[in-house]
Amino acid sequence: MVTSDEIRRVTVFADLEPADRERLCRVAADISLGPGEYVLHEGDEPALFGLLEGRIEAVKLVDGVERVIGERRPGDVFGEIAITLGTPHPAGFRAAVASRAFRIEPHDYHAVVAVAPEIGKRVGLLASNRIAGPRGLQSLISESAPERAIVLGHRWDASCAELRRFLDRNQIRFRWLQPDVPEDAAQWSGPLPAEGDYPAIRVVNGKTVVRPQLRRVAELLGIATEPAAAEYDAVIVGAGPAGLAAAVYGASEGLETIVVEREAPGGQAGTSSRIENYLGFPSGVSGDELASRALQQARRLGAEILVTRQITRIDAATRHVHLDGGDVLRTQTIILACGVSWRRLEIEGFDRLAGKGIFYGAARSEAANTHGLDIHIVGAGNSAGQAAMFFSAHARSVTIVYRGDTLEKSMSRYLVHQLATRGNVRVLYRAEVAAAYGDSSLEAIEIVDNASGERTRLESGGLFIFIGADAETGWLPPEIALDPKGYVLTGADARGAGRWQLDRDPYLLETSVPGIFACGDVRFSPVKRVAAAVGEGSMAIAFVHQYLRDAEARSEPA
Repeated sequence: MVTSDEIRRVTVFADLEPADRERLCRVAADISLGPGEYVLHEGDEPALFGLLEGRIEAVKLVDGVERVIGERRPGDVFGEIAITLGTPHPAGFRAAVASRAFRIEPHDYHAVVAVAPEIGKRVGLLASNRIAGPRGLQSLISESAPERAIVLGHRWDASCAELRRFLDRNQIRFRWLQPDVPEDAAQWSGPLPAEGDYPAIRVVNGKTVVRPQLRRVAELLGIATEPAAAEYDAVIVGAGPAGLAAAVYGASEGLETIVVEREAPGGQAGTSSRIENYLGFPSGVSGDELASRALQQARRLGAEILVTRQITRIDAATRHVHLDGGDVLRTQTIILACGVSWRRLEIEGFDRLAGKGIFYGAARSEAANTHGLDIHIVGAGNSAGQAAMFFSAHARSVTIVYRGDTLEKSMSRYLVHQLATRGNVRVLYRAEVAAAYGDSSLEAIEIVDNASGERTRLESGGLFIFIGADAETGWLPPEIALDPKGYVLTGADARGAGRWQLDRDPYLLETSVPGIFACGDVRFSPVKRVAAAVGEGSMAIAFVHQYLRDAEARSEPA
């Protein structure tokens, strides 16, 4: 328990009356920390802390890496910015050595300030200095964060676009240079690569590689591609919203958790330019921003994230997970969160121009390529509507091409109303794209009016396709039951498929193989929403715990 004398040793409370210090003693939480342990994380809710013993480091996430931006010594307070402004903590605080601190909740702090206003002034002054001082947060934010890589590649090179998306999704700060732009070419020290060797990547203070494979890029940048152990409590397949949610809850609850992702974190949601109806984000959130926050959270809590690794097969009997390259992960449980893949259009010119003006989905990073152009969107679901709203702030015009006769059949009402307010957005009803034209990049598309059969050629600076997605589950073992479209059956559906062998019923998210679970879009379910995927990912961990408890009980002697 914190004593009155210890409260007095913290400078801002030194002049507080004894009776007021006693009141603080009764409400202050006494916190002991080991080296490296966090007393609070960046983004946590406001509270004020006083340091009694040891040393605390202030840390902030910069370019995906935690950076020490200050320290506190005995007698100092921390959390003053959050408590003064009533906002989440802009930085985290961790013990550099064994430390002891006390925590005061906002309502208790404000009760003290009511009787001792000078304390509020002192804490407010400290907050002001922490924000605007020569080494404050404003200085940190205004600093040009160092880039970790330089990418050299053409605007309409699909490989270059893939590389840039990979770096974005893994929170790697980089600079993109285009070799045919003289100002950019001048910034690439040394001779430019041969025309057939684009894209190229130069790791700052490291190597230059031409036409790099993504796994090679990950290795150069220190992104994990190799498992740290051979055995885990839970192996999660896929790092979309469902997989990352499972990683966050699994790691936070003490499970040895690893996520295996064949490309980069984010999943299909990472290609969504704006999600307007996700709880807790009143102004909306982009798919890649949501995935980025979830990735940070999962890593901070101790989940292991492997990227650019493919699972070649799963042994249903032993629950061994075989990776490309020969690695084998032994695990007690597996969570399938591998999502779905955008359905592709088999239309003349599409394969040749994919990534060169034709895109499946629409990440925020594509906005720069649409400035002042006339772009087209195929589809009329919520993802298409969100993309239209997003790109309308950048493109000269946005045209939705839709085979139906009214958006209300497939799009949420709020999006339909928002689109109606944008003067540069129009909808072509009862129409579809019949062809795409262009040499090195998309130049035009051909539209067919399904009512009249009339064909019209329109100039297009970008075509973004949202026509649904399909499950890619052909690689799963035959013991895992699927519906006719390839989605994984769970719970009562798995039992109904006639594959369930145990006396107990399968858990809600359990597949036809005990101990293997499925969540998110890959699971057979009528609900395909980001919020549902996140909920199922967290729920899957609850079932993992139940399965492990059952397995432990079965192994105990009678």
